[in-house]
Amino acid sequence: MNGKKVLGMIFANIHEEALGALTDMRTMGSVPFCSRYRLIDFPLSNMVESGVTKIGVVTNANFNSLMDHVGTGKPWDLSRKTDGLYLLPPYSLTSTTMWGNRIDAIYGNMGFLDQSNQEYVLMTDCNNILSIDYDALFEAHEQSGAAVTIVGVRGKKPANISSVLVFNEVAEDGKILEAAIDPTAEEDVFYSCNIVLVKKYLLQTLITTAHSKNEVSFQRSILMNCIKSGKAYAYDATDCFVGTIDSVQSYYDISMSLLNRDIKNRLFAPERPIYTKERDDMPTLYGTEAKVNNSLIADGCEIKGTVENCIIFKGVKVEADAVVKNSILMQDTVIGEGTKVNYIIADKNVNIKSGIELSGAENFPVSLSKDTRI
Repeated sequence: MNGKKVLGMIFANIHEEALGALTDMRTMGSVPFCSRYRLIDFPLSNMVESGVTKIGVVTNANFNSLMDHVGTGKPWDLSRKTDGLYLLPPYSLTSTTMWGNRIDAIYGNMGFLDQSNQEYVLMTDCNNILSIDYDALFEAHEQSGAAVTIVGVRGKKPANISSVLVFNEVAEDGKILEAAIDPTAEEDVFYSCNIVLVKKYLLQTLITTAHSKNEVSFQRSILMNCIKSGKAYAYDATDCFVGTIDSVQSYYDISMSLLNRDIKNRLFAPERPIYTKERDDMPTLYGTEAKVNNSLIADGCEIKGTVENCIIFKGVKVEADAVVKNSILMQDTVIGEGTKVNYIIADKNVNIKSGIELSGAENFPVSLSKDTRI
């Protein structure tokens, strides 16, 4: 089994309520990350690196920035005459209703599945920051004879997203013997990353049946039934870098963890590159009094003040005598002269005037919406 037999489906809007203001005007998939990327870059790149050549991006609302970012799929080598990248908004000849849930979204794109020649479907969300070798997943799925293989990771259960599937008991060969949805758990658990590999015809059958019964939970109606029938297996991705975003706090924590070189190298491994749409820009300019320590800074910035423990996106300006610490500044944000900020997440085009002091805390970063003026 290889990637050419696999059809990719990426859900761009799922879990976006967890990020509040960061997804008010964009999908989860188009949220900026790590000075130059968007969250959708990670599932797209992982699929492409494993040979998947046809990928459908399922959208729901606020997908203008997503369309601008992915375009024809050229950065991921998905601009093709055969297969390639497909954007799947919730529009048809008879309805413009938004998808209500994952079952509705898949059922609404049944035509896309019917027109695809691939034998398997690999589905994933955009709230997992990960670098994973899907070739190993494909091989494990084929060898086990599973109807469904679900990728899981061991760690703290995401607390702020619903319908988290937790594997309570897994056999040595990977068969899921017992599972639960949203169990109470203080210790580390083995939980699903919402990455699912399944045969296309089986997915179509299960979704059609669930939709006809007006069922709304993919985890309960599809995955739990497969587990109860003994046909579902788990693939342990704990050895890979996996960060699950379930809140603004987890977005901040995962982002800042990449200032650690070892962690950053696990995610951005040379053998599994992460591709993105590039914005060509000049090199970053540093003033004679600039001080920078332990930070990721993109091209096209102007740094005249002090920057410590920060992630800085393209086009950011930090004026003279400004001090920016422990913060994430997205594209084209401006920090005025003499301003001091600490523990903030500034969305695109935020402008903080001169002489302002603004501070959050490590366990409560202040989030500023796009185009905010202070």
